[in-house]
Parts: sequence; C-alpha cells; structure tokens
Amino acid sequence: MSSQTISAPYVEPWLRGTHTDDPAVGRAVLHAFELALDDLRKWTDGLTDLEIHTLPLELPPLAFHLRHIARSVDRLLTYAEGNQLSAEQLARMKAEEIGPQHDERETLAVLLVEVENSFANAAGRVRALTKEDLNTFRGVGRKQVPTTIGGLLVHVADHTMRHVGHAVTTAKVLKALRVKEPLPALSAK
Repeated sequence: MSSQTISAPYVEPWLRGTHTDDPAVGRAVLHAFELALDDLRKWTDGLTDLEIHTLPLELPPLAFHLRHIARSVDRLLTYAEGNQLSAEQLARMKAEEIGPQHDERETLAVLLVEVENSFANAAGRVRALTKEDLNTFRGVGRKQVPTTIGGLLVHVADHTMRHVGHAVTTAKVLKALRVKEPLPALSAK
C-alpha cells in the first residue's frame, strides 16, 4: 500500500466561490489580493533575507516590490476615497525604493506580513468603496489627474498584479543564479 498523499489541485481565488456577497468589482479586487499573496508566498519560498535585497541582473530588488505592493494599495485607496496623501504616506513612498540601510533591512517574513496586513486593511475599504457610485470622479495627486472610484479600484488590482509579476520574475532569477554564480557575485544594494 502506498503512503503517497495526493494534494488537491490549486484553484485560483476567483474560482473558489468566495466573496459572493461583494459586488463584482470589489470581488475582483479581493481575489487579486488573494492571488497576489498565493503567488508571493509560493515563489519567494526558500529565498534568503540577503537575496531579497540584491539586484540580480540589475533588476530592482524583490524587497522593493514587496514594499511597493503593500504601500501602493493604501495610496490608491486613499485617492479612491477622495483624499490626498498624508505626509507619512509620501515619506513611506519615497523610502520604498531606497529601503532601509543594510543593518535595518527587513526580512522576507516581515515584508510578506506587511503585504498581508495591507491587503487585510484594504478589504474593508474596498467593500465600502463598492457601495459608492463607481463613476464618481476622483482626482489623483496634486494635479488631480481625472479618474473614477471604479477606475482606481480596477487599477489597485492590476497595479498589484503587475508588481507581483515583477516579484515572481525576480524570485525566479534569484533562484536560477544560485546555480550559476555564488551569491557574493550578485550586486547588493
């Protein structure tokens, strides 16, 4: 008798029958957040804290994408709610790319928790926004670039997934480079 366990096939969030009480646009955003977490956990598994801060083949570090995913969701939803960014949000945005100094760099686990917390916080905001008229005008930034609540909700989902794609690609490159070069040959930021 075999002791193999057969795992269930992966089912993407939008096919799981969840968030059925949420309107379609909000449901799609929530599913994008769930898919983002699934992909980030899967593809970053096994990476070291040093690796996520390196620039493999001069790509932006994985840590940048994780910070940016978490923090951009908050900024985009702030605009969708009809508000301007706070001084704290602007400072955190500027710090995303630079990141902390070497001694204070976040671990992969800390960054994944930041993404998870961002999505958990965003869920209620997304649900509240979907009760509004999605065609309501919203201005983005100091220039008040025109869009709508619906446009911002769709953008928060596609922007998140765009950076997840970058993060997955960077994670794959990092793992592939392990075979070809020892880690010290990678340029560190």
